Amino acid sequence: MVLPVSATRMELLNLKKRLALARRGHKLLKEKQDELMRVIQELLKKVRTLRREVEREFTQAIQRFLFARASMEDFAVEDALLFPACSFTIDFRKKMVMNVRIPVFEKHFEGELVTYSFYWTSPELDLALERLEKMVERLVELAEYEKALQLLADEMEKTRRRVNALEYILIPNLEDTVKYIQMKLSEMERGNITRLMRIKDVIRKEG
Repeated sequence: MVLPVSATRMELLNLKKRLALARRGHKLLKEKQDELMRVIQELLKKVRTLRREVEREFTQAIQRFLFARASMEDFAVEDALLFPACSFTIDFRKKMVMNVRIPVFEKHFEGELVTYSFYWTSPELDLALERLEKMVERLVELAEYEKALQLLADEMEKTRRRVNALEYILIPNLEDTVKYIQMKLSEMERGNITRLMRIKDVIRKEG
């Protein structure tokens, strides 16, 4: 589509500059899109691996806990877990990845996970809590990667729309307009040459 501009040499020069800038921007955005795709694919692999680990740790923790309940009195299980002596906190900061602010979660455990007496409890309960601790660590890491994946996917979509707008709308329109102005200028130049030749013929005949 030809843009509504005047067919002048100054406008032609401006359009050529805009076209060069659009092509350079398209190249940079295309490179960004490719790099975003590479980072997203790496994150997807990490997310799949971590998700399997979290599911495995959670399943094992539940199994160990069920074994512990089966081999202990109900009051012993309740007494062992009644007063938690371990606290868990998460610190939050951000880092830049491809001009996107990605969250980074730093997890901290304080205190002892196992503080109950071993006399009334089953070793299965110890193993269940150990598995649970590993699962929580993996879960925080998984949440970090999944949030990063979501933000990068949003940026990928924005970049894709910009690349498509440049590739299929702006650059073709600028190219068509440049060709149109060049054609108009050529026609005007041929018209001027024809008029000059006629004037020259008139002057020669009168002379």
